Formats: sequence, C-alpha cells, structure tokens
Amino acid sequence: MAISDWPAEERPREKLLARGAAALSDAELLAIFLRTGVQGCSAVDLARQLLEHFGGLRPLLECSQADFCTAHGLGPAKYVQLQAVLEMSRRHLEAQLVRESALESPTMVRQYLASRLRHEPREVFACLLLDNRHRVIRYEALFYGTINAASVHPREVVKLALAHNAAAVILAHNHPSGVAEPSQADRQITDRLIQALGLVDIRVLDHMVIGDGETVSFAERGLL
Repeated sequence: MAISDWPAEERPREKLLARGAAALSDAELLAIFLRTGVQGCSAVDLARQLLEHFGGLRPLLECSQADFCTAHGLGPAKYVQLQAVLEMSRRHLEAQLVRESALESPTMVRQYLASRLRHEPREVFACLLLDNRHRVIRYEALFYGTINAASVHPREVVKLALAHNAAAVILAHNHPSGVAEPSQADRQITDRLIQALGLVDIRVLDHMVIGDGETVSFAERGLL
C-alpha cells in the first residue's frame, strides 16, 4: 500500500505537521528525506531497510559517499542533499552560539563540537574563539593526525587567537577510538596552551574531548 493510501494521522509528513518532528521515528524522518520509495517498497519501508543495512541513523548520516551511494535506493543526488542538510544543521548551531554566551550554553557547545569532530576518521585539534562576552567568533581546525605534545604548536594557537582578537578559547579534539577519556598527553597539551595563551591574557575556558556519543569536559572534571 502506498503511503498516500495510509490514514492521514499515520503518514510521516502529516504526522510531523500535527505533532512535531520529535514525534516521528528514525524511519519516518528518513522517509520524509527520501520522499519516494522504490518499486514495491514505500519510502518508510525503504527507510527501515536502510537503517537496518547501516546499523542505525547515525552510521547512515556519517558514512562515506561510496558506502552511501552503493545502498539500494540511494545515490549521488541524495548524498548531496544529505550533506547540505547536515551542514545547515551545523551552521544553525553555530549561529546560535554567536548570539549566546558559550558558558551559558554548554549543551549547545557540546552538540556543535560533536557535529564538527565526531565523524572524523583521524584526530583533529580545534579551537572555538570567543569574544569578551564569550560568544563564538569562529571555529578553526588547526592540527590533524595523532594529537600529542609534539604535534600541537602553542604559537599557532596564540597567533590565531590574536589575529581574531579573541578574549578566550575553548579547545577541542576527537578520539576516533570512540573513548572520550582524556589521556596524559591531552592534559600536557592543555597545560602548555593555558600557559602560552595566559601570557597574552587569553583564557582557556575548557578543553572538550569528543568520543562516540560522549564528550568529556576538562572544566567539569576540574582539570583546568
């Protein structure tokens, strides 16, 4: 049976309009994105098959173009649409942080940094540059690869912060292993950056380690 033949209250689009997006299942949300199914399979049925194939919504959203396009019912056009949706979501979070104090929006900061770093296959060290009201000036990824005391250069972080007249920074990096627990090297890097930035009166408000579904805050752990 085609979705158009379903009772109105069960159709994903009508359900979203009546009850809001949060009321929909992963399959229903994905079906709205897909718009159509394939022969003999409605958009909702196709969505369920895709979620089973990829192992859930998040793996589907974060998979490579090659993996995405080889799945039945998907292709380059859908991949482009998906990447546009994800980027709009990131920019929406960033726009909210620009208007609000990062210190007053810790959940939003976590969500934004996770959206930037969680999917990266290698370690990425980044900074959120903040003004004197702790609003975001910009996000900048600085170092790639294995993050240790030798690969993160304090002078580059200081140069970036001064170039944008930042009053404070939030440091962040990901652990591709998925385990967000800070390492001894993470603590050493943080201490070096606190000292270097402190010389030019720029505060390090936090260092967040992004794992798989978990973010560890140095500030909340009392490690700063």
